[in-house]
Amino acid sequence: MRSKIILDLCGGTGAWSKPYLEAGYDVRNITLPDYDVRIYEPPKNVYGILIAPPCEQFSFAKTTGKTRDLKKGMEIVIACLKIIWECQYKIETPYAKKTTLKFWALENPNGLLKRFLGRPVFEFNPYDFGDEYQKQTFLWGWFNKPKKSPIELSSELKKLSKTHSQPNAKYMKFDMLKTKEIHPKYYGIFDRETRRAITAPGFAKAFFEANQ
Repeated sequence: MRSKIILDLCGGTGAWSKPYLEAGYDVRNITLPDYDVRIYEPPKNVYGILIAPPCEQFSFAKTTGKTRDLKKGMEIVIACLKIIWECQYKIETPYAKKTTLKFWALENPNGLLKRFLGRPVFEFNPYDFGDEYQKQTFLWGWFNKPKKSPIELSSELKKLSKTHSQPNAKYMKFDMLKTKEIHPKYYGIFDRETRRAITAPGFAKAFFEANQ
């Protein structure tokens, strides 16, 4: 029996699709520099698609540097959507009421992308799945919602993030983390921006458990 194909579009380190890879799925990480989603043609019989387009142009954190270019940011998003649509055209029978694509999900931090894609299907923070930091993230798509299991921030991290001086803050905000604490496994390999984009492992595992 052939392995089920999972496309990880703009997958970077492959953190989101890692649980699928470890479970024996045929994971294909379509990311630069080896692959460009703008010219990629998906194979037949794709089972699931994960999409994490660059958030730079949409991020609320962008307040300096080059002027925000939403049209440029949407080029990648549109390319990913076209791949989804191509995989959706296949139906098993002439009058089938569903396509052969089992699920798809597009992830991005809370930002201006919702102005283009509408209200997200699912919203979460890494602490909802066991990772001790806050990064409000949205998902759009067609998928089973992963089950949240929120945790409280440890006293050590509360002290580090100085949340004790912020009465309404329960969790460490992502940007309060020191650069070495942002996915330390990749410190010295990728820059801070790249490491900020890595999918939280707790969420990746929960998403996999809900969508197999």
